[in-house]
Amino acid sequence: MSFLATKLDRIKPSPTIAMSAKARELKAEGKDVIELAAGEPDFPTPDHIIKSAEEAMAKGDTKYTDPDGTPVLKQAVCEKFKRDNNLEYSPAQVTIGNGGKQVLYNALMATLNPGDEVIIPAPYWVSYPDMVLLADGTPHIVECSIENNFILQADDLEKAITKKTKWIILNSPSNPTGAGYTWADMKKITDVLLRHPHVWIMTDDMYEHLVYDNFKFCTPAEVEPQLYNRTLTVNGMSKAFCMTGWRIGYAAGPKDLITAIRKIQSQSTSNPSSISQAASVAALNGPMDFLEKNNEVFKQRRDLVCSMLNQANGITCPTPDGAFYVYPSCAGLIGKKTPSGNILKSDEDVVTYLLESEGIAAVHGAAFGLSPHFRISYATSTEILEDACQRIQRACAALF
Repeated sequence: MSFLATKLDRIKPSPTIAMSAKARELKAEGKDVIELAAGEPDFPTPDHIIKSAEEAMAKGDTKYTDPDGTPVLKQAVCEKFKRDNNLEYSPAQVTIGNGGKQVLYNALMATLNPGDEVIIPAPYWVSYPDMVLLADGTPHIVECSIENNFILQADDLEKAITKKTKWIILNSPSNPTGAGYTWADMKKITDVLLRHPHVWIMTDDMYEHLVYDNFKFCTPAEVEPQLYNRTLTVNGMSKAFCMTGWRIGYAAGPKDLITAIRKIQSQSTSNPSSISQAASVAALNGPMDFLEKNNEVFKQRRDLVCSMLNQANGITCPTPDGAFYVYPSCAGLIGKKTPSGNILKSDEDVVTYLLESEGIAAVHGAAFGLSPHFRISYATSTEILEDACQRIQRACAALF
């Protein structure tokens, strides 16, 4: 009999983390590898945020806090939601976690019973289905095609909802595609959800501030206020504020749900880092001018990557609305033969070929629930991206 819990058989390690680890391993061996798998901004945390952390440590803010966040950070989150999203919350409706991932996980653990279904549009962030499975739920995957810009269609959502549906998870702009829901797109989705009052909405807004070309971000409870009492709006400090290692996520929603999330966190990790919380207060309440500067660089990188990938034989790369990923189709590469004689049968074969032939570490589309695609993060320098795309072009040209 195995010592390990059988629930572990339901899930797999994060493919994005696994590819990043593989890239680091090859680099350590002296291989020339360009790592484009990780979703992490290469910009430093802004100075005023770092300074606030130093000040917090100097004055002794290094003790335990309330299990799911300090009152001052919860208040800053309330003000953020009012300022950016026209959503009114009290601090009792806010939870602070060790990253957005913990907040999502806590919510699923607090609400799912065996047999409960969670609708997850694909492509999806790799952790959504596995978190649902760990919480004894059943992922219900709904594919969103490249022809529809990877946006969930109202008719497909309607067909997916059953009596067992408890949640839908929405992510805009998306990881892995960068596709964003316009107000009109979101309204079509919320109109369907109004007709199904047993379905709750979990919205992952982590890339809210990383948008381009005048794209206007919106979130479900903002678009349809009648959904306010069954929506958990999740966000965090990692991406826009360049604070991935600080590990602060947050969410707001109905008080009873937040209380349940707090109970779980009090018996698992307890409070997030007191120092990171103090820094997050400074981030949410402080200057935001760095966002525009960072986004301009990200946009330039996005345009470079999309242009160069679309020049590669067999690759089609849509232009994303936000985040810092592209999710090109590699359908034109499937069935082709590599110089060593191997036939590319899947997108996993494609990314393996790119890694072995040209040292490009990307993540295959099957990990995100929609093939044949692969994901590249352009959160690295322009010079590295240009080199990477030239290598991908060369690898594609070598196929026959």
